Amino acid sequence: MDQNLEQLTTRKVPLMRRVLRAWQLYLLLLPAVVWAIVFLYVPMYGVQIAFRDFSPLTGISGGEFVGFKHFERFFASNNFWPLLWNTISLALYELIAGFPIPIILALALNALRHKYFSRSVQLITYAPNFLSVVVVVGIVMMLLDPSTGVVPKLLDSMGIAHSNFLTDPDWFRHIYVWSGVWQTAGFSAIMYLAALTSVPPEYHEAAKVDGASLFRRIIHIDLPAIMPIAVILLILSTGNILSIGFEKVLLLQNPLNLGVSQVIDTYVYEVGLKSPIPQYSYSTAIGLFKSVVGLVLLLTVNWFARRTTRSGLF
Repeated sequence: MDQNLEQLTTRKVPLMRRVLRAWQLYLLLLPAVVWAIVFLYVPMYGVQIAFRDFSPLTGISGGEFVGFKHFERFFASNNFWPLLWNTISLALYELIAGFPIPIILALALNALRHKYFSRSVQLITYAPNFLSVVVVVGIVMMLLDPSTGVVPKLLDSMGIAHSNFLTDPDWFRHIYVWSGVWQTAGFSAIMYLAALTSVPPEYHEAAKVDGASLFRRIIHIDLPAIMPIAVILLILSTGNILSIGFEKVLLLQNPLNLGVSQVIDTYVYEVGLKSPIPQYSYSTAIGLFKSVVGLVLLLTVNWFARRTTRSGLF
């Protein structure tokens, strides 16, 4: 009798029966699945352009198959190492500066006793996230404009010598990274604040009884609670280390700072779309190279995180 009961409880339920039991949830999931198939998987058919001499007249699969010709051309070009360095250095700077700040902000807001003040600060800090990249760059340009900008005029009034921030190559990475931190830090902190709400108040009360200071309670109670989420976000950020994106870089780019602002994404846009003779196969090969490197980094960092922290994406 006990064996039969155990077999009934451990018997695997067929997939179709499980779907029918929770059909409402699967119905809600359906739009996301359709979106992923249409915009993520169907376009992968066009990846073969990177291995062909593509022409709009012959179609995606009509060009001559040339193998790794376009990849070898990119690796042998004079632009390869400067583009790779500009992309990696900008991404690492953004990761080092932007990753810990939302964590610090979330821990600070969670530790505030005056919840009205905490909510006000949270509202002010995450509001810039709803501004578009174009608006953020416009604000940056207005503040740093050499003739009418507030920052240059303030420095001039104080007698501090300065260069043109918008055209000086040494300032490009700082402007790009810290304007991004200002825009996204508050919104990114929401995820950590949500994780902190799951910490039982009894932990803090017991720590207070034992004489633990606020700093020690943050280090030993709050920080471990958000560590799994921090590890997952770090893995995702590392996987996108070559995917800086071209919108903000392109808007801040000018001929004087091109030596440090030309990244892989803007170069793909330039040779693939902006060029008088678009090089579709060449630009596709560069984009595919970037995606493969990102996938390898994602898998590597996830494996390392699983071995060290026992948490990861999969």
